[in-house]
Amino acid sequence: MSARRRFRPRRALSSLLSYLVLLLILLFAVFPFLWTLAISLTNKAAPGVSIYDFPASLFPRSLTLYNFFNVFRTFHLARYFLNSVVITGLTIAGTLLVSALAAYPLARMRFPLKNFLFAAIISTLVLPSEINFIVNTLTLKRVHLLGTYWGVVLPLISTAFGIFLMRQAYLGVPAALTEAAIIDGATDWQILWRIMVPLSSPSLTALGIFTLVNTWNSYFWPMVALLPAPRLAPLAVGMLKLKGQFVYDPFNIAAGAVIMMVPVLIVFVAAQRLFMRGLEGAVK
Repeated sequence: MSARRRFRPRRALSSLLSYLVLLLILLFAVFPFLWTLAISLTNKAAPGVSIYDFPASLFPRSLTLYNFFNVFRTFHLARYFLNSVVITGLTIAGTLLVSALAAYPLARMRFPLKNFLFAAIISTLVLPSEINFIVNTLTLKRVHLLGTYWGVVLPLISTAFGIFLMRQAYLGVPAALTEAAIIDGATDWQILWRIMVPLSSPSLTALGIFTLVNTWNSYFWPMVALLPAPRLAPLAVGMLKLKGQFVYDPFNIAAGAVIMMVPVLIVFVAAQRLFMRGLEGAVK
């Protein structure tokens, strides 16, 4: 009985320490966003306001939404925001379609050199994406897609990570389902869209969120692909205009950063459960 009593305080202490560590990690991860949000809501016209007055800048005395309205009115961020929505939406749709189609034969079909082909696809994960910029730019220029939405999207929709994630999801579907469908006369196309894709919706959601975050925050490739058409630049590229060459307003920059972060956070929170289920399927 005494041993059990000693064990309970130890378990409680261990749980308390675990929660404290997790709380510290949470604060470390959330702190930059909270500080940026506080600066974006600060009334810069109030006397004695400074972003460098820490920790007072975390708790602004006077709140306002003027910084957000000023950013949209002065720097036309609404246009860049719409460009980001179009580019991200096309990239997500293309990535899900290509990954779902390419992963099916690698998971369920038999053909020569299948494992070698899959290994070659996975090996591209270790290569930096920047090595493709010159080749992609020259190719897009030759097919007259440079400076268009499609010029940004097409080189991004075929990813080794997406193919790997969907292949793992297809391997997790019971073989009895596909065998029963084949006996009933279903074709590979019907098996893919009526069995594989519906049962792999968590993995599709996880892939969509990964693609959303990467595409929404992408800067270098959209800037290169849209040099001939700067009016089509996404929000990540347009944000650079918030910082002038000699003078910049940190309150406007913070407001623009919050505008960039909020849509991704909303989507992630809304689809968090499916996202975690999709990652579990990939690990298995």
